[in-house]
Amino acid sequence: MELSGNIFFDGPEGRIEALIKEPAGSITRSAVICHPHPLYGGTMHNKVVFRMARVFSSAGFVALRFNFRGVGKSAGKHDNGRGEQDDLVAAIDFAEQSYPGAQIWLGGFSFGASVMLKVGCRDGRVRALVAAGAPVGAFGFEPVERCEKDKLFVQGSLDQFGPVDALSSFFERLAEPKRLVVIEGSGHFFEGHLDELESAISDFICRLSA
Repeated sequence: MELSGNIFFDGPEGRIEALIKEPAGSITRSAVICHPHPLYGGTMHNKVVFRMARVFSSAGFVALRFNFRGVGKSAGKHDNGRGEQDDLVAAIDFAEQSYPGAQIWLGGFSFGASVMLKVGCRDGRVRALVAAGAPVGAFGFEPVERCEKDKLFVQGSLDQFGPVDALSSFFERLAEPKRLVVIEGSGHFFEGHLDELESAISDFICRLSA
């Protein structure tokens, strides 16, 4: 029986609220997706996060999105990206324990991208990373530069929180393998360009599945 809907799992500050959708058939891959900044209304229901979860689900992944501490029904309070990294580790623990042997991928939008890049690059259980609207300049990304895992960055050409020039400079310093997709005419929230975001992620998944 497929599991789909609201769940809770244990986090460092108490229970963490999440949404999960399992694929039909055998489970070989799971994706954990992180939401944008909680202090600016970011939750697991954000439309970019929803679209990211949808494309992973369509590709046969378990799609798990969750609320960071202090958001929705998740316990705790906002910790400026520090404790949120521990929340993500708890989500990875949950995925590993729930689906033994399945590959674990991470995705994140904006603030969620910064959290998942830092955790994903140091956690040996993570296979690949998908960052949408990475806010380069707002958060320190230096430790990510040496990350040798497969990485996709999708950025709007008009992103006001992650300017393409800054991201491109950062991207050049990144270790391989890596891929950057710039969506022309898109701002930070991918308004009117969500289908292109999905296509970029789908293509990345297909490349790594070939």
